[in-house]
Amino acid sequence: MTEDGQLLSNFRVNLVPAVLALANPPWQRAVWLDPSVFENLDHIFHVLFDDFCDAGQPERYLGTSLRTDEEVDLMRQLGSALIAAGSEAPDDTDEQYLRAAAWPQVVAVAGRLAHVMVANDLGELAALHRTGCGEAVTGP
Repeated sequence: MTEDGQLLSNFRVNLVPAVLALANPPWQRAVWLDPSVFENLDHIFHVLFDDFCDAGQPERYLGTSLRTDEEVDLMRQLGSALIAAGSEAPDDTDEQYLRAAAWPQVVAVAGRLAHVMVANDLGELAALHRTGCGEAVTGP
């Protein structure tokens, strides 16, 4: 695997689960609203806006944590939806975010982005498998 491919994998192993969490309301209620669990919405915000992407301006992450222009566009939409939900959470609590009128839009966009990201990752995995199988079959 190339150095760029390794970087992309390292970023996505954090980014994809964060997007999946945003697409899963039962997970959000069970995990984020439980104070004994490490993960919360603040963690998700750090992954999406600080550590592995900038959901507000994701273009520069194409090839680093995002694979396609479609992922960039959906990440931008997700960032906008999260910011809109944040405007309805004056105390910045997970409970307020989950009750925000804008939250269903967050879940919907995250669901579309999760679908695209997972499909792209599976496509890449299949391509690697085909290449690996071809080398194993034709190799010494």
